[in-house]
Amino acid sequence: MSLKSTLIGAVTALSFAMPAFAEIEIHDPYARSSNTMAGAAFMTIHNHGDVDDHLLNVTSDASARVELHTHIEDADGVMRMTHVEEGFVLPAGGEITMQRGAEHVMFMGLNAPFEQDDVVTITFTFENAGEVVVEIPVDQNREEHGAMSGEMDHSDMDHSDH
Repeated sequence: MSLKSTLIGAVTALSFAMPAFAEIEIHDPYARSSNTMAGAAFMTIHNHGDVDDHLLNVTSDASARVELHTHIEDADGVMRMTHVEEGFVLPAGGEITMQRGAEHVMFMGLNAPFEQDDVVTITFTFENAGEVVVEIPVDQNREEHGAMSGEMDHSDMDHSDH
C-alpha cells in the first residue's frame, strides 16, 4: 500500500470519527470537595447526535479513584450514594444532568485537596463518541438551585468497597 493510499484512508477514517466528538458537549462544569479526601464534579452532558450513546467510564489524575455515582433510595427510604458500574445512557438529542444529590463524578482519595479556581482534568469514555477530555474549574462556593440541590456530606462515607 502506498503512502498516499494510507494517508487517504487515515483522513477518511478520521472524518467519520470527528462528528461523534462534536455531537457531545459538556456545559457548565464545576468541581468541589467536601473534605480533603473526596470531591465531585457536576455538569450537563448533551448528545446532539441522532443515536443514543453510553457514558461508560470516567478517569482523572486528580485522585486514586474516579467513578460515576448516583443516589438510590433504599428500602428504609434512605438515600445512598452508589457507584454506577454500567455507566449512564445518553439519549440521542438528550442530556445527562450531573448535580448534587443525583448523578455525578466522584473523586476518592484526592491527590491534593481541591482549591478554589483550580482546574481538574477528566476524561469521559463514551461507547460511540470515544474519549472526551474536559477541564473543570473548582468552585467551592457554587450554589445549586432546584429540588436536588441538597448538599451531601461525604466526610463520613466509606468508599473502600466500591
